[in-house]
Amino acid sequence: MTMAPVIPVLVVKDVAHARPVAEALVDGGLPVLEVTLRTDAALDVIREMSRVEGAFVGAGTVLNETQLDEAIDAGAKFIVSPGLTTPLAEAAIARGIPFLPGIATAADIMRGMDLGLDRFKFFPAETSGGIKALKALAAPFYKARFCPTGGITVDTASDWLAVDAVTCVGGSWLVPAGEIDPAGIHARARAASALRA
Repeated sequence: MTMAPVIPVLVVKDVAHARPVAEALVDGGLPVLEVTLRTDAALDVIREMSRVEGAFVGAGTVLNETQLDEAIDAGAKFIVSPGLTTPLAEAAIARGIPFLPGIATAADIMRGMDLGLDRFKFFPAETSGGIKALKALAAPFYKARFCPTGGITVDTASDWLAVDAVTCVGGSWLVPAGEIDPAGIHARARAASALRA
């Protein structure tokens, strides 16, 4: 969470796009890459992106222990989940891999802290009440740090990053759906990497 202000949230459908996307992001200053397990190619994409020098690749949208193990076997260095379940959290902790579970309520955070966690993904950030909601949630949990994801844009990222409890944000705007444009990805990554200098 401290390696860059923005973690690109990536939905890559074609493994042939993995290397050019990863190279453009890393060269643009964003080494931490979250590959979501939302496509049939995701595990192969993780394998391919992990070969890019300087890339720190993790798996997102991990829902259960089976996916956790598949992602680790593919080379994932961290795990992101849209929610927080005790079985998945305990499995991630047992495997010693950094784990960023999704939370949206105080009860979610308390359950995570009971498991020894203090880093969370606030998701879906905008529809869960936005910055005001996160500030209210973060206040009683002053040791927790957050990565808001879901609805964050290039125009709102700096507002989120200004919140004391926010360490980084997740963003899907860096690699929009459609044709892969490494030059455009690089330019967006360069701008995002400078959001909090």
